[in-house]
Amino acid sequence: MRPSRFDPASSSPNVIETHLPHKELSAGLIVVHHDGARLRMLCLRHFDTWDFPKAAVADESDALDTATAQTREATGLETLEFPWGEEYRDTIAFDDGRVSRYYLAESPDAHIELRVPAGAEAQEDNGFAWVTFDEAEDILPPRLALVLEWALRRVSTPRQPR
Repeated sequence: MRPSRFDPASSSPNVIETHLPHKELSAGLIVVHHDGARLRMLCLRHFDTWDFPKAAVADESDALDTATAQTREATGLETLEFPWGEEYRDTIAFDDGRVSRYYLAESPDAHIELRVPAGAEAQEDNGFAWVTFDEAEDILPPRLALVLEWALRRVSTPRQPR
């Protein structure tokens, strides 16, 4: 029999201490663009790893602002719209507590000016691609499968009124 969290004799809850792993959060945007025929999403490459634009978050309440600022800084995309609202999906945490949070945005512009931060690796180690959802499944790491599935469901649903 499991011990009770509540001791009726004392009328006060027993304190059970648990140590949850620290959650190190990064936030990013899944940016979609309609190219006239279909929706494509922006993926960034660093060496041989593909992901969406993202950055570390200092305060969880600033996650969307951090994701938006990083996307603008890394890609040159200035017009980012959020027709699906501010809903997000987190990845499953790594063993060390790292989690990535992704929001869904739309850009009317597909022109990218890839900006590699000063002091970063060589420009040729970084790249970008506008890909379909099927193509994204092929290049993105498996840990992003749930996020990609969520994004596909969201873009398939009606948008929030502007």
